[in-house]
Amino acid sequence: MERREEVVVLGEDIGRSGGVFRATEGLYSQFGPTRVMDMPLNESGVIGVSIGLALYGMRPVAEIEFLDFVYPAFDQIVSELSKMRYRSGGEYTAPVVVRAPYGGGIKGGPYHSQSAEAFFAHVPGLKVVVPSTPYDAKGLLTSAMRDEDPVIFLEPKRLYRSFRDDVPDGEYTVPIGRARVAREGRDVSVFTYGSTVPTVLEAAAEASEEGIDVEVVDLRTLTPLDVDAVIGSAKKTGRVVVVNEAPKIMGYGAEISALLAEEALDYLKAPIVRVGGFGIPFPYVHENLYMPTVPRVIKAIHKVVEH
Repeated sequence: MERREEVVVLGEDIGRSGGVFRATEGLYSQFGPTRVMDMPLNESGVIGVSIGLALYGMRPVAEIEFLDFVYPAFDQIVSELSKMRYRSGGEYTAPVVVRAPYGGGIKGGPYHSQSAEAFFAHVPGLKVVVPSTPYDAKGLLTSAMRDEDPVIFLEPKRLYRSFRDDVPDGEYTVPIGRARVAREGRDVSVFTYGSTVPTVLEAAAEASEEGIDVEVVDLRTLTPLDVDAVIGSAKKTGRVVVVNEAPKIMGYGAEISALLAEEALDYLKAPIVRVGGFGIPFPYVHENLYMPTVPRVIKAIHKVVEH
């Protein structure tokens, strides 16, 4: 925002209060109400205004308070925002960043815990980014704000204050579309992203005590996917587990599985195993049973190793 005056931030409670998770704290006092705009309780309006601003040369960063509340704006995102470059023959772009906390782990129940990333990854014209570390959050958000196309930027809310990491004060970017090998390994590849990355890393550390060397690949970007990184790791280990928090049926893990079935089947030594949420609304009391846990991930690792 210091670098480009056309960057504006808008959303519900993001101004004076600094957002429900305080992600925009301090911006209102620094940049004022014309660049940090508290919006009415109307998600469709937040995204609609953002599209209009982008078409007139601004670079809006719109916050949806919880990803669960994005559905009133779904038509604006899918039918308008994603298609602006295509329908105008490249004459217009809509460089809007839609930020939203997603997922469970904070006792939010069925209306504050959803993981809807697969909906947006399915839509041509949208980029979907999910950081898992503070370093990546800053670098990927900077890249998203400089991108000429719309980016859905999903922040795993249970990681907000779960750990600390070094983040450079200066300016840097993390490229969109490039995965990160969070842990090198030779026996099993586990593909994951966002909120489940720390869970998988913990499971990998436990598996190593049993002599199983697990490679953990943090996808970071769902669309565009780093296809080369996924295929390369799968060919290297020959065994694959995919872990994500969203319901397993029709989830993003199915896309990884299909990709490897098409492109790397001859290299696989065991069937691919997916670990995800279940086909029920997100529970309030038993969210620890719904979300992928270290024992569930280790069980999947054993399944592919022992096949």
